[in-house]
Amino acid sequence: MCGNCGCETPRKIEKPIQQKTNVVEVHANLKSSNDTQAITNRALFDAHDVMVINLMSSPGSGKTRLLEETITALKSQYNMAVIEGDLETENDANRIRRHGVQAEQIATGQGCHLDANMVFKVLGKFNLEKLDVLFIENVGNLICPACFDLGQHLNVILLSVPEGDDKPEKYPVMFRAADVMLISKTDYLQFHDEFNVARAIQSFRKVGNNAPVIEVSSTQSNQLEAWFAYFIETINARDSRSLQERGA
Repeated sequence: MCGNCGCETPRKIEKPIQQKTNVVEVHANLKSSNDTQAITNRALFDAHDVMVINLMSSPGSGKTRLLEETITALKSQYNMAVIEGDLETENDANRIRRHGVQAEQIATGQGCHLDANMVFKVLGKFNLEKLDVLFIENVGNLICPACFDLGQHLNVILLSVPEGDDKPEKYPVMFRAADVMLISKTDYLQFHDEFNVARAIQSFRKVGNNAPVIEVSSTQSNQLEAWFAYFIETINARDSRSLQERGA
């Protein structure tokens, strides 16, 4: 994986006990620093009434395409922007920009995830006063991204049909973090007899998550309606809570 989050450890360890202690200490310090920054990020988002959605999944599960379709369908109703996380290139950010939406790229180099400090450093490029929703498309990885709070309000996890229906049990930390799981690329179901939607949902439930599960296909507009409805309902619920808090 990478060295910046401590998930890469040396193959040869001369003093196993001391090394293990040091690794634990490094992980704790990294998490503490990240969590502190995440609290600051969330307070900043809340102060500007911006809802922040963290998209996580394996590479190639359809995160960017889902964003493109969501922006196309709903940009007349909401002011949206995107932070893109990848090891290299601005390919995904450029795809988003073609839809007339601001997208800022974070190139992590060898990093396998985004963290709260990376996100904070690019926030100055956005006019948060004018935004309703900020999407963060995390680095494609089913392990480390779930361990780092970015200050988001919602975790959306994609499980694509080509990956197999047992991924939640194989990567429980990621799928436990989901506020909603999207089973993506459902148009592939006709070619993947081994993927069973019911089994995928059961696998998701086995890791202890009772969050909603929505089937989506970005190539079939009618297969995105449930996602759009969930998205709108979630934003409206957040706006309603904000009004109540102000009234109080």
